[in-house]
Amino acid sequence: MSVTTHASDFLKTPFRTFMTLWVPVLFSLVAEPVTGLVDTAFVARLGAAPLAALGVGTMVLSSVFWIFNFLSVGSQTEVSQAMGRQEPDRGMRIGSLALMLALAAGLMLMLLAWLFSAAAAAVMGASDQVRQQAVAYIQWRACGAPAVLLTLTAFGILYGLQDMRMPLWIAVGVNTMNIFLDGILIFGMGPLPALGITGAAVASAASQWLGAGWAVYRVYRRLGLTARIELADVRRLLQVGADMFVRTGMLTIFLLLATRAATQLGPEAGAAHQAIRQVWVFTALFLDAAAITAQSLIGWFVGSGRIADARRVAAFVCLWSVLIGVLLGVCMLGGRHYFAALLVPTAAQALFFPAWAAAALMQPVCALAFVTDGIHWGTGDFRYLRNGVMVATLCGAVCIWMLGGANAPDALTGIWWITGLWIAIRTGFGLLRIWPAIGKSPLKT
Repeated sequence: MSVTTHASDFLKTPFRTFMTLWVPVLFSLVAEPVTGLVDTAFVARLGAAPLAALGVGTMVLSSVFWIFNFLSVGSQTEVSQAMGRQEPDRGMRIGSLALMLALAAGLMLMLLAWLFSAAAAAVMGASDQVRQQAVAYIQWRACGAPAVLLTLTAFGILYGLQDMRMPLWIAVGVNTMNIFLDGILIFGMGPLPALGITGAAVASAASQWLGAGWAVYRVYRRLGLTARIELADVRRLLQVGADMFVRTGMLTIFLLLATRAATQLGPEAGAAHQAIRQVWVFTALFLDAAAITAQSLIGWFVGSGRIADARRVAAFVCLWSVLIGVLLGVCMLGGRHYFAALLVPTAAQALFFPAWAAAALMQPVCALAFVTDGIHWGTGDFRYLRNGVMVATLCGAVCIWMLGGANAPDALTGIWWITGLWIAIRTGFGLLRIWPAIGKSPLKT
């Protein structure tokens, strides 16, 4: 189905079209954490030290990969807008340039990982026994760094073309292969020796290269590839990268401050906070899928100059995201005792329940924060989003500082209400840019 057909279908049947796009994105996002759980289960059979090394390695690499998320987000926006303007040649140029940058960045990361993996493991506080295995994991897993960035970028291009199903099939294929290779390479089979945690890294890297080849080939078939580069395209992607880098940094800083404040309250508060944060990250997948879907549709309508239709998409996805947020919040409140029994030590449950309620009640606002991000990514309004996150993080950091690490029983709950304020400020900035379209909003009619 062509991009134009999807856009036209949305105007006729918005719910059906949105679900057609949203569901494949959601399942493709869920595939990765599920495989991460399987990896953890395999490595856990090797003992505590390899499992700790896996945690160190995945944290180091995932943090680095997150920095280059602008290649996916930027290429999705630029390709969707180019297709809306009926400029497939520009979409091909932007997509090809983004893939070149992804390959170059991935090769650089692979080299840096082999040179500085020991230092990175030491910074993460790994002991000697854990550090040695973490270094091996980082180095061999980093051999797939170019593939990871190529796949993420290709997914962004395909999302820009509103080809949501192919990234799902690729994600399922890659993660299925990873699970299959884990069993063979970690524990050995026949003539293949047991490689331990190194086997887990090799399995991931090999699977990622399969996914990268598949994804790039799909881009070639759908859009084409070219070696022609224009300086204006390079400047545009680098500007997006700079804005996204600052935004991502601000998000990370606030989350680290909140985690640090919770940890300082004591081990029970730290355990309760970690449990809530893990579930919160999982619920974000539902909201992130809505944001990606909104970005593709908005980008196409903005590119074609149909601002009224873009605003119609914005209104629909905002309403839908609130409904998703309400449903997630109800599930969290209704299942609070199950989650507590599953994730939280008995000693920490008294602190867990009120903080959990705060996190559940903020889900509708959190949903709007995610989807307005997607809307403004679709318009290319990256600098505005950067500024909004900077203001929200400054306010949140001041509130956490004022909390002062007090050991009051409700201090952890206070941290989560501050997190809600942080999200609400971002949501407010996002909504005001749509209604009434303050400043130089691309959605101003």
